[in-house]
Amino acid sequence: MADYNNRGEFLLEALNVRVVGQGQSIIVFSHGFGSDQSVWSRVIPSFTCAYRVISFDLMCSGSCDPTNYDFQRYATLDGYVDDLLSFLDALEIDRCAFVGHSVSAMIGLLAAIHRPNLFSRLILIGGSPRFTNDGNYIGGIDPAHMEEVFRRMESNYESWVAGFVPMALGADVPDMALQEFSRTLFSMRPDIALHVARTAFAADLRHVLGLVRVPVCIIQSSVDLSVPPAVAEYMRRHLGGPTVLEFLPTHGHLPHVSSPAPVANAIQQLLRRRI
Repeated sequence: MADYNNRGEFLLEALNVRVVGQGQSIIVFSHGFGSDQSVWSRVIPSFTCAYRVISFDLMCSGSCDPTNYDFQRYATLDGYVDDLLSFLDALEIDRCAFVGHSVSAMIGLLAAIHRPNLFSRLILIGGSPRFTNDGNYIGGIDPAHMEEVFRRMESNYESWVAGFVPMALGADVPDMALQEFSRTLFSMRPDIALHVARTAFAADLRHVLGLVRVPVCIIQSSVDLSVPPAVAEYMRRHLGGPTVLEFLPTHGHLPHVSSPAPVANAIQQLLRRRI
């Protein structure tokens, strides 16, 4: 490992941080479980003429060196939050918009609680404070089913990926999207993938939503088996700052993969919208 003065400098390399585009305003794109920053490849080009765009890989992704993955550090989302804030500090970023998908939506919320002045707004795609059902709260997944998912991942990761990819992406998606999401899932070391899944899908952040004061824009697919529309409505009601909710006529949990054009358009409109 190279000799770094601080963790922020180390993370710029370890997380494959990329900065492209031009303009004064900065947007950070953060991917969700099972993917890497390539998931934004058909979204980011819409922003590079007017914004400076930062993308990176979460430490759990298959694009990162698995020997850098610390199971204790990433047992909660706090490790990912610290990574995000550390490399933004290393880049001397003092103000940015943040676009986060799925688990990264929650990473963004936690980061904004710690450093509210750093974020002009958060744009959350398919985010959920709790993925599993709990009493009257409908997260979309029965806890017993989630434990079965973990068992399948542990016993036969390849078979689990083959079933999970089409379910997550939804119906009538291009073969390219199915192949790309499969590729990034297979690039993850199975034990790391299972650890991340347990961390993300077992998290319950409902109690911190009210602490978020930064403006939040929620983008929600009209059909998402992982995060039903009721979760987006729940977040809209419970977040502590100005919040808008935008439903898209898209299917699946990764609309930026299956339908990148409408997602990019929605992000552009939400960046300009007064909240």
